[in-house]
Amino acid sequence: MNFRALIGNVFNPSKTARRLQSEESRHAKRAYFHKYSHRPRLSFSATVFTIAIIFLFLPLVVLVVNSFNGSSGISWGGFSLRWYERLLQEKELWRAFRNSIFIALTSAVSAVIIGTLGAVGINWYRFKLRGYIQTISFLPMILPEIILGVSLSIFFAWLEIPLGLFTIYVAHTTFNIPFVFLMVMARLDEFDFSIIEAASDLGASERQTLYKVILPICMPGIISGFLTAITLSLEDFVITFFVAGPGSSTLPIFIYSAITRKSGITPLISALSVVMIFGTVILCITLRRFLKYIAAK
Repeated sequence: MNFRALIGNVFNPSKTARRLQSEESRHAKRAYFHKYSHRPRLSFSATVFTIAIIFLFLPLVVLVVNSFNGSSGISWGGFSLRWYERLLQEKELWRAFRNSIFIALTSAVSAVIIGTLGAVGINWYRFKLRGYIQTISFLPMILPEIILGVSLSIFFAWLEIPLGLFTIYVAHTTFNIPFVFLMVMARLDEFDFSIIEAASDLGASERQTLYKVILPICMPGIISGFLTAITLSLEDFVITFFVAGPGSSTLPIFIYSAITRKSGITPLISALSVVMIFGTVILCITLRRFLKYIAAK
């Protein structure tokens, strides 16, 4: 090392620290690979991981293969796309799909509004029954779904409300609220309330503080709660089974009826499941990138 480089390192200690840190990381990486390079590649953890992956994804592979089955039974009847063509002709299926999308969106929006305002109110205000309300709000998430479905069915019968899309909407909103409430509460736990004091000192009212300060900061939790509510609503079967009426079947109810009516899983149901799997994967990848974009901003 020459004299000029030595003087530069003396007067630029951060550069020296970065060089030392990089050398330490290289030594640590070399030691790690030297330690684990002599171990057998097929270790116990790798074996368990491989078995778990096969156990989880082998049924999906069988489902995808069965969706291209030319016969209507389990035995292979040649490659065919007729079951995917049948999906476009099933009017009852698309009616159930529209019902599921409508219920999922409306119940998710309602749960987000109620759950977000409830979480903000419990964190913002102090009152006597605050702890009890916070505990009771988690009951729909803790109770078994069959108990919640039966209780809601009795409740609607007691009020003489006919079962249909409205009762499904109320039921889905009920069990979605705790999940939104929990996610927004988790976001509010990391909230710096000195920002609210600063907004008040600058003359902001409670409504302006809510709309311009609290809700934008809680937006990641709100979006996560909204997506969770949509997912839970689309896949729910037990509660929907107790509160659904004639002509208000959702997609899980339609699949269950098709399986019981035809005494087994036909390739049509397999084709529908494959479409739902790929749709879910595409939606998850898109939303993941969207959430990363929001978090980066």
